[in-house]
Amino acid sequence: GHHAREHLSVELPLRFAQQLLEKYKAGDFRIRNLVNSRDIQIVPAINPDGLEYDVASGNYKLWRKNRKKNADGTYGVDLNRNYGFKWGTGGSSTSPSSDTYMGPAPFSEPETQAVKNWVESNKNFNILLSTHTFSELILYPWGNTHDSIADKRALAVHEKMAQQMATWNNYKPQQSSDLYIASGDTTDWSFGQHGIISFTF
Repeated sequence: GHHAREHLSVELPLRFAQQLLEKYKAGDFRIRNLVNSRDIQIVPAINPDGLEYDVASGNYKLWRKNRKKNADGTYGVDLNRNYGFKWGTGGSSTSPSSDTYMGPAPFSEPETQAVKNWVESNKNFNILLSTHTFSELILYPWGNTHDSIADKRALAVHEKMAQQMATWNNYKPQQSSDLYIASGDTTDWSFGQHGIISFTF
């Protein structure tokens, strides 16, 4: 739930949590084994003020950013352009009125600072999934460049996992920048800074 108007990106992780709990309670062996052998952390909404603003009037405003008041009187930073790895290197805007405004500095927003602190306080993370809408894609780093991940083993892991997941939902697996260039996004940061295998659905 980085982008306020992408309400299904909040519903999906909530449904995932519900499925895990229901199937665990029902005695599903596969789910019980999964839950008992892993630490699964789910954060459905990164942008609560933007999400609330988008629906508060009863009609969708199609708002994308958070609701921070900018120096020029406009509102909002695109949280998925505010992460520190390769911040501001393309596919984001320096204009506060833009939907892809990257903010005045990397991690300038309390929301991205919270994600940074959360990830960095959990040293055992090895996979991070970020959900967005729309399109039916499984994206992996890099988003900031058309270059592939240089570490061939890490690239192969991302490609193989994305291809396998695509067999379950018929989404298209691809490098993020094949969609468009975007710098300062979550998965570039989590992989580029911390080596966490990372995907955007």
